[in-house]
Amino acid sequence: MIRIVFATNNANKVTEMQAAIGGSLEVVSLKAAGINIDIPEPHDTLDANASEKSNVIHQLTGENCFSEDTGLEIDALNGEPGVKSARYAGEDKAFDKNIDKVLTKMGDTEKRSARFRTVISLIWNEKEYLFEGICEGRILSARQGSGGFGYDPIFIPEGGNRSFAEMSIAEKNQYSHRRKAADKLVLFLQNETQSASERS
Repeated sequence: MIRIVFATNNANKVTEMQAAIGGSLEVVSLKAAGINIDIPEPHDTLDANASEKSNVIHQLTGENCFSEDTGLEIDALNGEPGVKSARYAGEDKAFDKNIDKVLTKMGDTEKRSARFRTVISLIWNEKEYLFEGICEGRILSARQGSGGFGYDPIFIPEGGNRSFAEMSIAEKNQYSHRRKAADKLVLFLQNETQSASERS
């Protein structure tokens, strides 16, 4: 099985990405790859942050790797929290506080449209490729459900009637921004690995 390093130590993200990718590749976290660093996310776009993370890991390991940066973009808040999604309420990345800040800032506005956007940066055979996934939806006025992570308890995807925190991973993957980006990544990797086997 081909191993690929995922530039994260978020076990939820690793599980979700492995479920999206399936059995064709082994997704390895930074910890499992023996890397213990916190990679900065200094840029003001998801693309640039994802690129920063994958390039840092590639320089450290020399292995094929990928990273992702995900933001929640809320129309009523002019696209906030966006690239600041993980640190919206402070550097401690406490999602309860982040959710509280979103709900407080939105108040009782009726304009609750939002989207999750994921950008994956893949470094494969020394080249970088970007893949994007978007999930449109809306923000609830209070938390619903206890599953998932991040902003899942206050986000309902378009076409759904429950929050991400009320869904299983399989259900969430029907809508997930991360899944959509991962599908593009997987398709690319399948084509690459097939081409390589045909050449050999």
